[in-house]
Amino acid sequence: MSFKIFIDTEFTDFIDIHLISIGMVAQSGEEFYAEVPYPDGSCNAFVRETVIPLLGRVQDASCAVEDLCVKMTTWLRIVRPLEEDVEICFDYQSDWDLFSSALDYRVPPWCQARMINRSINELLRYKFHKDNNLPEHHALYDAQANRYAFRERPSVSA
Repeated sequence: MSFKIFIDTEFTDFIDIHLISIGMVAQSGEEFYAEVPYPDGSCNAFVRETVIPLLGRVQDASCAVEDLCVKMTTWLRIVRPLEEDVEICFDYQSDWDLFSSALDYRVPPWCQARMINRSINELLRYKFHKDNNLPEHHALYDAQANRYAFRERPSVSA
């Protein structure tokens, strides 16, 4: 069984997609969060109303785009258990695409993509946000909620 890191991203729009923020939470509890400059004109109405007002809540999260790759790679190396493979767990394909892009498409070979949307208990995810009084659509809070609500599903064998 691989070590899991739960990720979530916020971005400008589904069509003209640019990263706004990325949150990562290791199964062991360590966290990474960064907000990067984004083209304001690319933001859709939902992002302007819901995502943008949530920015600036985490101290020292602001990060230049050119520094993001090094910061993310360093964090991944620090939290990775010795020589273990890491599953990068996401519930939406664009999260993985933006994660890969932030790493300049040089994802470490010991990091494997894992779509977990069918392994997230939606009631537990809702409970996490409610119990902790944390809004949805914030990359770090949503990554925390996914970690909390993740339930491994047994494999189906033929």
